[in-house]
Formats: sequence, C-alpha cells, structure tokens
Amino acid sequence: MTGRLYALGTGPGASDLITVRAARIIGKLDVLFAPAGRKGGDSLALSIVREYLSDTTEIRTCHFPMSADNDEKAVVWDETAAALQHEVEQGKQVGFITLGDSMLFSTWVFLLARIGNPEWLEIVPGVTSFAAIASRAQLPLAMEQQSLAVMSCTASHQALSEALRAHDSVVLMKVYGRFAQIKALLQHLGLIDHAVLMAEATLPGEQCWRNLNEVPDDQKLPYFSTILVNKQWRNRG
Repeated sequence: MTGRLYALGTGPGASDLITVRAARIIGKLDVLFAPAGRKGGDSLALSIVREYLSDTTEIRTCHFPMSADNDEKAVVWDETAAALQHEVEQGKQVGFITLGDSMLFSTWVFLLARIGNPEWLEIVPGVTSFAAIASRAQLPLAMEQQSLAVMSCTASHQALSEALRAHDSVVLMKVYGRFAQIKALLQHLGLIDHAVLMAEATLPGEQCWRNLNEVPDDQKLPYFSTILVNKQWRNRG
C-alpha cells in the first residue's frame, strides 16, 4: 500500500503556529478531511491550514455531533474512519486535521481507536492551546519540581477541587459556560491571584484577564476559553 494517512495538529489558531512538518505534509495531500463545528459550517482548523494547501487537494468537511447520544456519535466515527481508510487503500495521501494537538481532547482519538496502528499512519504533533496561552500570558506552565494537571471543566466539582489541591499547576480547559463556578472554586482555594484566563488565544479576537476577581460571573466567554493556574507564580498586573 502506497497511500498514507496523516493526523495533523494545526496548533492553537494562528496559521504561523503550525509546525513546519505539518505544513509540508499538507502541501502534498490528495485529500484533506476537516472537522466542522456544525453541518455545512466553517472549519476553523481548515482556515488555519488553507494557505498551505495545494490547489489540487480535495477538501472534505465532516461534522461530528456534540450531542450526548454516544450511539449517534459512534456512527459518524465509524463512517469517517472507514472513509479515511478507503482513501488510503486507493493509494492517496490523506490528511485529517484537528485544532491544537491531535492526541489531546480531540475527535481524532476516537478515529484512532477504530483505525488501530497501521504502518501507513503518521501522527504529527501540534502546539496545544495552553502552551500558546502560557507564552502569550507569560505565565509558566510548570517549573522545577512542579506537577502539572490538565483538566476539563466538564469534570465534577470534586475532581477539579482535588486537582487544584494536589498539583502545583493546573490547566482548566472548556471554561465556556462554567466560569462562575470555576471562579468561585479558585477563590475558595485561595488561587484566584495565581490564575490567568484567556480566550481565543493567538486569534484576532484574543482576550486575556489577569485579575479574575474583576471579571463578572456572567461574563460572556468564547467557546475557546482556558484558565491557567500556577501556585508559584502570582500575577503582576
């Protein structure tokens, strides 16, 4: 089989934060699969890589439902995994792109579980959103002997509280719609002055809040909003 499949992390948003390796691979693809947030909608991942695409690359956007119906989602994962493998079997160079890194909180891992680990698969890492946020906010992710936890704010209050108590540094992803609860938890644990909130990092609409006490509980946040906490790093304005 001469075909290959590449799972490519596109980075946090800015098109120049994609890796050189990923950009070179994208430029030689026959087919590119790009996830979209809704049916017929735009794909942010696709907008990031568009400048690196060849004019001859066939683009296929695919919608992955966000519902709680696991059976509905499984059908789409099965169909997409089968479509990727079919294109590879035709001898094509095939790509599947995801925001950030493909192996972190990504739809790709559900496809990987179905595809397995064939020789014709290569996974290319990408810059994570929280790595970009740490750089933009100038807040270290972890230092020296510090431990680092990456948590989704969809986790239980107990799990989030335990992570914040147990680790020196914590990344709180998926803050959207849960900010008031997370803010209250950080205040309760005395960590509010060690936290930074950033939305749409590296994108034109980027916003950064260094004093979370001043952010209203009902502040409307974009979907891509993340909080970084480092117990040994107090905000300096």
